[in-house]
Amino acid sequence: MIIRKLLKDEVPPIDLLLLADPSEEMIMGYLQRGDCYVAELDSEIVGVFVLLPTRPGTMEIVNVAVSKEYQSKGIGKKLIQDAIEKAKIGGYNAVEIGTGNSSINQLALYQKCGFRIIGIDPDFFIRNYSVEIFEYGIQCRDMIRLKLDL
Repeated sequence: MIIRKLLKDEVPPIDLLLLADPSEEMIMGYLQRGDCYVAELDSEIVGVFVLLPTRPGTMEIVNVAVSKEYQSKGIGKKLIQDAIEKAKIGGYNAVEIGTGNSSINQLALYQKCGFRIIGIDPDFFIRNYSVEIFEYGIQCRDMIRLKLDL
């Protein structure tokens, strides 16, 4: 598997990005401000993440997704590790990531990768998304913020 930056003339893998964020409007907004990276396996895009500098010294992973047929194979962890390495090389001293209170698998993955919970943005998903989001029978309401110091 190779992970590479999406070229300027390439169309971002919106279907993949929508797996992690149901708002195409939000996705298009952070794609304009950040860098999109794709994971390819045998020339097929199987994963994606977007890195966005948020404030001095801090990089945020604003979207990370793996194709459904390739989930639970360690690709998500490799994407997170690659994003962390890119932030280190870029001279950043922290990486942040946010996920929904109902995103149980993502919360576990991020903590396994060394991230620690630093806060909660109550009702983030209620305020910013027009559709209700449910995972595991739990309504996604709050943004759980995590951080990794580099």
